[in-house]
Amino acid sequence: MQRWTVTDRQGREIYLTQERWEHILSKHGELRGRREDVLTTIRLGRRKQSKLDPQTFCYYRSIDDLPEPYDTILVFVAFRYHNRQEGNEQATNNFVTTAWGDVSTT
Repeated sequence: MQRWTVTDRQGREIYLTQERWEHILSKHGELRGRREDVLTTIRLGRRKQSKLDPQTFCYYRSIDDLPEPYDTILVFVAFRYHNRQEGNEQATNNFVTTAWGDVSTT
């Protein structure tokens, strides 16, 4: 399965799978043709921790040419760990769960 990996502003590696991208497009058509904008939102956007799940963060960034009425992309990323095969070392597993266009409130 195809996946795209980017690094956020603090150097954390995050990936988006083809399956998640297809899910996002099935629910949020405003992001059709915007995969690079979603990945750039992770690379350059601001982030805020979820109040409901402290291991989930929302990355967000304004985009001027989204379809009306949208002007912001939100990308939700789960930060998890998994055990590596060798020993008890843990490796990060940071992945996009969903994304959508939003209307900024500022």
